[in-house]
Amino acid sequence: MFASPASLRRALVVGTVMLLAPLSCTSTGAAHSGTARPSTEGAPARKPKWGLVIHGGAGVISRENLSPAREAEVRAALTQSLQAGHAVLAQGGSALDAVSVAVRVLEDSPYFNAGKGAVFTHDGVNELDAAIMDGRTRRAGAVAGLRHVKNPIELARLVMEQSPHVMMVGEGAEAFARAQGVPLVDAKYFFTEERWQGLQRALEKEREQQQAAPGQPSSALQPGYDPVSGDHKFGTVGAVALDASGALAAATSTGGMTNKRFGRVGDSPIIGAGTYADPLCAVSATGHGEYFIRYTVARDICARVEYQALPLREAADAVVNGVLLEAGGEGGVIAMDREGNVAMPFNSSGMYRGYMGEDGTPFVAIFPDAPPDAGAK
Repeated sequence: MFASPASLRRALVVGTVMLLAPLSCTSTGAAHSGTARPSTEGAPARKPKWGLVIHGGAGVISRENLSPAREAEVRAALTQSLQAGHAVLAQGGSALDAVSVAVRVLEDSPYFNAGKGAVFTHDGVNELDAAIMDGRTRRAGAVAGLRHVKNPIELARLVMEQSPHVMMVGEGAEAFARAQGVPLVDAKYFFTEERWQGLQRALEKEREQQQAAPGQPSSALQPGYDPVSGDHKFGTVGAVALDASGALAAATSTGGMTNKRFGRVGDSPIIGAGTYADPLCAVSATGHGEYFIRYTVARDICARVEYQALPLREAADAVVNGVLLEAGGEGGVIAMDREGNVAMPFNSSGMYRGYMGEDGTPFVAIFPDAPPDAGAK
């Protein structure tokens, strides 16, 4: 007897499935390259070391212009941020919660260019930017040009969790804040005499340079420029964290640059430039934002970890002290991978930074003479 056409079709389907079934256990990458590539999804094979890394800005930070009293205050604020984020992780909390809490502490401090300590624009107002990203899901939220939100990082998280969008700016972002029940503060909350005087010095320097060389760009418009000390400080704050479940997160917040105009926005709220997290890597950046945007610094570091399988520290150093430095960009990053490795490279004279791992011992540094492996477990 001859089999019917329908029977032949069923036999062909069954045979094909049996032939292909073993192939389903082989990754596509391994089939093409002959070597298995690390998965970019899911938790690591072993329990990771959890921890938190923070920064309070990089730039030309001169020892002679940083008094012992001011240094002690900055170190205390950094330590407080580390302890707040670490407490979340120690109780089994998420990396997202840890970076949110850590950044909020720095936003509330007048010593950093974010939140309470934000610098003034050319028009004498404060404009705040922030971003947060969940490495496990790649969800992200960002805000820019805020003038009345006390803690921009909290609104950035609401954008991520309570809206279908990634970024909101200006009046629209603050309307969203009101709709979410976020209390808005009077602009007076952000006023600090130090930042105000910084603007006045920048404006005076700008006028002098314009009189001496009409039509030429002013150095007073360079990011972070202090015309009195000559220092260039990028006071952006940020945090990256790895929790006990293996999830990574990154968060960044800033007040922008002194004397900025035209609603300028830097890299901090730009996903992939100043803030980025995926299942393998999380990065928060600080520096001359235009360069970090052009070279998608945060994503570039994580892409090198993912596609070239580079160790985190090697990937971060290649971008910060290679690509970025060669392009003329100044600043640094903090980064963490899903195995708990830490990188904190910078190409400026200093970067406020800190790390705290499972052992609960805080490490805080400003200048590059700190032990290079301190805190990098």
